[in-house]
Amino acid sequence: MGLPGSGKTYLAERLKKKLECAHYNADNIREYANDWDFTNEGRLRQAYRMRAFADFEKNVTGQTVICDFVCPLEEMRQIFAPDILIFMDTIQEGRFEDTNKLFERPKNENMPFRFEHKAADVNVDAVVQYIQKMENANG
Repeated sequence: MGLPGSGKTYLAERLKKKLECAHYNADNIREYANDWDFTNEGRLRQAYRMRAFADFEKNVTGQTVICDFVCPLEEMRQIFAPDILIFMDTIQEGRFEDTNKLFERPKNENMPFRFEHKAADVNVDAVVQYIQKMENANG
């Protein structure tokens, strides 16, 4: 998760190559649903939608699933309920003023990954190892 332009999709694509997993991008899902509503209601609907796609993929194929989307409010992160949250804290403002104003930085200090530098600088192998470790621990 992170502001638009923070490197979410770039990181997700790199992780997908290493993990050979499913990847859902929020813009692609919005396009599929033909739902470009960025009101609070629309954003909540998107969080539920992303959760549904991730749960379906995980339950049907058993694959690891990467979802990259802004998920700007704690309420939306609770709805989505990721197993692992990666926060791309690489920019202070994105290109959409309404999202900048709305965005709540996560408070969870125990988050395994919070990147504050360019997505290109992220040690993808370390993230992959952590994800695989967590998958093995959870069976």
